[in-house]
Amino acid sequence: MASENATVDDRDELFFENETRKHQQAVGQLMTEFAMSVLCRAVSHDRSKLQAPEREIFMEATPKLAGLTYGSKEYGETLKEMQVALDHHYANNEHHPECHKDGIDSMSLIDVVEMYFDWLAAIQRHADGDFEKSMEHNQGRFGMSEQLSNIFYNTARSMLVIK
Repeated sequence: MASENATVDDRDELFFENETRKHQQAVGQLMTEFAMSVLCRAVSHDRSKLQAPEREIFMEATPKLAGLTYGSKEYGETLKEMQVALDHHYANNEHHPECHKDGIDSMSLIDVVEMYFDWLAAIQRHADGDFEKSMEHNQGRFGMSEQLSNIFYNTARSMLVIK
């Protein structure tokens, strides 16, 4: 009787092991496909800025923006001057909430990942760039949920962007 139980236990263990390995491979495959999509986005990020009508307007505005505080009145006024370029940019870049009917709520996870890293890189372009102030501004500007904001903060801490 003991050997019969051992056989059942062995089959259960083999089944468990086989199912777990298949699950690991499926997750690995899906994560690899996601990572490849993110890599493609990294290579093509903001490509539209290098073409008309964005190029000329951004060439003039980028030095101005670098010296302004993100979200300030002056920053907003400069954005208004860039409206033609911004409209084109937002319409052609899915990582911007403005590209989507329902803003962030309509974005894919790949869009959100690119947006997050775009925001981190944008903070570095400003002499007084501040992650927490930028996040607070963007949370209000885009109606970002508290949960997503927390995920962004947790990611910044895990990447040592903030303490």
